Amino acid sequence: MPDYTLYYWPIAFRGQFIRAVLTAAGSTWDEADFDTIAALKSKPPADQPVPHMGPPVLIDHATGFSLSQMPAILAYLGEKHGLTPDEPQGVALTNKVVADANDVLYEMTLYNGAQMWTPDSWSAFRPRLKRWMSMFEEIGRRHKMTAEAGTLLGTSHPGIADLTTYVLWHTMTEKLPTLLPLLEETAPATAGLCRRIADIPQQAALREKSDALYGDTWCAGQIEASLRTVLDN
Repeated sequence: MPDYTLYYWPIAFRGQFIRAVLTAAGSTWDEADFDTIAALKSKPPADQPVPHMGPPVLIDHATGFSLSQMPAILAYLGEKHGLTPDEPQGVALTNKVVADANDVLYEMTLYNGAQMWTPDSWSAFRPRLKRWMSMFEEIGRRHKMTAEAGTLLGTSHPGIADLTTYVLWHTMTEKLPTLLPLLEETAPATAGLCRRIADIPQQAALREKSDALYGDTWCAGQIEASLRTVLDN
C-alpha cells in the first residue's frame, strides 16, 4: 500500500504543492480518479474522511488521518517529514509563505474563477503580481539567498517554504511562459531558487510525469482560458 492517497483534480495547481512535498519526503502515494473525487466532494460532511468543500484531500495510511486544505496539508507533511525549521519563528515564516502562495493562486484565478480576466483587469493586476514576487524575493534576501545559492529561510536544505516557492513560481511560469521574464526581472534570486529545485532529480522526474499527465494545463477551465488570452495579447 502507498504511504498516502491524494484526492485532487488531474491538473497541477494546488495539488502540485503536495506532490512536490511528498516527492521530497521520499513518500509513495496514489491518486483518486476524477469520478471518485467528485463523488467524495458531494457527500455529506458526516460521510467524508475529513469534512471538506473540495480537494485537495490527503489520507495518511500509516495512521488513517485525513486532512483537507493545501496549507494545512503542507504544514502536516512538513512537521511529519522534517521539512520545517525547528524554531517557532521558522515554522511561522513557513506557514506565512504557504499562505502567501495560496493567496497568489486565489488572485491569479480571480477568486477561484468568480470573474474572468480582461485586458484592463490584467493591466491593473500586473503591478500587484510584481509585488507578490518582490515579497518572496525580500524574504530570501533577508536570509542571504541569492540567484546562485541559498534557501528562502536560510536553512541548510530546501524545506516546505522552498518547495512552495518553487511550485508556485516555477509551475506558473512554465505553464504560462510569458510571465517568466517578469519573475526573472523582479525576483532573480527567487527564480534562481526555482531553477535549483527544478534540477533536483526527484523533482525533475515528478515534473516530467506531471507534464505527461496534465500537459500545459495550469489551473484549467474558463479562467485559464481568459488568463492565456490576456497574456497572449
